[in-house]
Amino acid sequence: MEFFRIKKDIPFMRHALVFNVISLVTFLLSVFFLVTRGLNFSIEFTGGTLMEVSYKEAPALDGLRHQLEADGFTDTQVQNFGSSRDVLIRVPPGKGGVQEVSLSKVGEQVMASLLKVGAGGTASTVANANQPTLKRVEFVGPQVGKELASDGALALLSVVLGIVAYLALRFEWRFAVSAIIANLHDVVIILGFFALFQWEFSLPVLAAVLAVLGYSVNESVVVFDRVRETFKRSRSMTTPQVLDHAITSTISRTVITHGSTQLMVTSMLIFGGTALHYFALALTIGILFGIYSSVLVASPLVMWLGVSREQFIQPKVEKQEAVV
Repeated sequence: MEFFRIKKDIPFMRHALVFNVISLVTFLLSVFFLVTRGLNFSIEFTGGTLMEVSYKEAPALDGLRHQLEADGFTDTQVQNFGSSRDVLIRVPPGKGGVQEVSLSKVGEQVMASLLKVGAGGTASTVANANQPTLKRVEFVGPQVGKELASDGALALLSVVLGIVAYLALRFEWRFAVSAIIANLHDVVIILGFFALFQWEFSLPVLAAVLAVLGYSVNESVVVFDRVRETFKRSRSMTTPQVLDHAITSTISRTVITHGSTQLMVTSMLIFGGTALHYFALALTIGILFGIYSSVLVASPLVMWLGVSREQFIQPKVEKQEAVV
């Protein structure tokens, strides 16, 4: 299925150096922000207290935040969860004197602080009609957070090694190296955005990063398949011309695939609420940069690594007749 067909190949490889310079600058900026600012890890990685409370009427979140901060719970995250009447509260460990309180006491202190706030976000009496109801409370220890972080890094490494092995078996080592460099480029840029803006890096975001790795390599495989077919079919085209033809002939497919995917991700970003916001945001960044890297970064790398037609054409073996 094609929405359009471009009859004349676009000379992408003529500007390969420009594309890769832009990619390198973006990559280095992402690394800089990761080193200088670091990631804002969520409670799953740092440990702390997670509480879900429910109200009869939608509370003013700013009033809850101010009251919690006034009672010593600094850097506490307060957000809606599911509906405007359900509130999710994340209390980091060791903040505002909380380190001196046992974890079992944190929930009681947070509830006591919430009872001081009315429906309009102003201080009120405990007898206020819009009192919070505790639905669940979870405690995540620092050791659990460290294990999740190490398991996440191991999962990321496993995906990378699996992609390299798959591409090396399906194509050739030049394609495997080029694709994994382009895909890791996407991952580092996503992490760079989260470090720059200090967005919360949680388990759903980690899942989005892993999804982007698989999603980006899919586009690289499509282009590389067309490169292999063109090398086998055409004898007169040079390597840059083959790459230009492969990219141009798959543009319609790229627009359909990435456009439909981005529509779904955008709907999650707009209507998914806070729980899916950063997950969808990471996917959006990964999709946009995935198109760029899979097409305009991986292909020039393959060209510079010396891919040629001879690598795809197996020499004919002449049969020797038996001498009687």
